Amino acid sequence: MTADDLEAAVEQCHRALATLVTGNAEPWRERLSHGDDVTLGNPFGPFVRGFPAVMETATGAAQRYREGVIVGYDRVAKHESADLACVVEVERFEAKVGGGEQRVPVALRVTSLFRREDGEWKVVHRHADPITTSQPTESVIQR
Repeated sequence: MTADDLEAAVEQCHRALATLVTGNAEPWRERLSHGDDVTLGNPFGPFVRGFPAVMETATGAAQRYREGVIVGYDRVAKHESADLACVVEVERFEAKVGGGEQRVPVALRVTSLFRREDGEWKVVHRHADPITTSQPTESVIQR
């Protein structure tokens, strides 16, 4: 496999996100590892582990978005070894969020870990959160 294979896998994830922001998480089913060790941390809740929980959580996240469109991706870093890769990006899209009637801009910082499984890159971990600007020190305090 070549570096182009990883870029193709990242592009497939971008297409899956384009569908998720319209309310449909189903394309993630083929992008994710189906292992018990796959994990997801999304902006709406705590980390989950295992394919069934990850798909359930991704589906719940998708249901919070409607009529979304991708604006772009800002690549921060990419690290690749023989069987493991990490891609760090800021994902930017516009969508109707929750009960909102207007499309609003959304930016998420995302770290995706890919693992080779049967000759194909699969997402084994994804973490996305809305922190894309500096935050006050007190923002880390749990209330």
